[in-house]
Amino acid sequence: MLRVVPRALRLPRPWRPFRARGCASDGAAGSPEIQVRALAGPDQGISEILMNRPRARNALGNVLVSELLDALARLREERQVRVLIFRSGVKGVFCAGGTQRLPRCLGVALAKELIFTGRRLSGEQAHSLGLVNHAVAQNEEGDAAYHRARELAREILPQAPIAVRLGKVAIDRGIEVDIASGMAIEGICYAQNIPTRDRLEGMAAFREKRPPRFVGE
Repeated sequence: MLRVVPRALRLPRPWRPFRARGCASDGAAGSPEIQVRALAGPDQGISEILMNRPRARNALGNVLVSELLDALARLREERQVRVLIFRSGVKGVFCAGGTQRLPRCLGVALAKELIFTGRRLSGEQAHSLGLVNHAVAQNEEGDAAYHRARELAREILPQAPIAVRLGKVAIDRGIEVDIASGMAIEGICYAQNIPTRDRLEGMAAFREKRPPRFVGE
């Protein structure tokens, strides 16, 4: 059963609109299709991106993608952001589109089957195919997946930010090349982590049997 977040912790900073320059939104009541907010209190360091294009079921159109890229570019410059959660402002829908993510996740044959048939998958089916990491039973509020994502974000939040970022780079770049090149990318990423204060702090915390206090440096 998912832990219920106390109401006091569900009052983060207001959503911030991110309009890409020269783009007009078709979100609800003319609102931006991408909105961002930073959580506070014990969840400080977690930010959320809200996809808000209800009439198109959050399809990845030009405006939404432009606003999303703009938001990501700005968030990339904010050092206090350690974990980013994507969520939907459309009940019962996450997003539509993004077929390229399917040759990488499923393999060519199965990806073609799903794309050519336009088949819709339930959460359990997506989980069984490896498209998503977790499938959870829906709650009365319809936001069970969001709470699971927030729990995962809280697990990532205390980890060393530089090591997490470099690990992501090593994985994302490594799967696009051969094994030898992938190992080289991993080595380069590890070398960048060696001189950081966080690495020394992690080693000291292990020796002293205490939780580490990472600062992102």
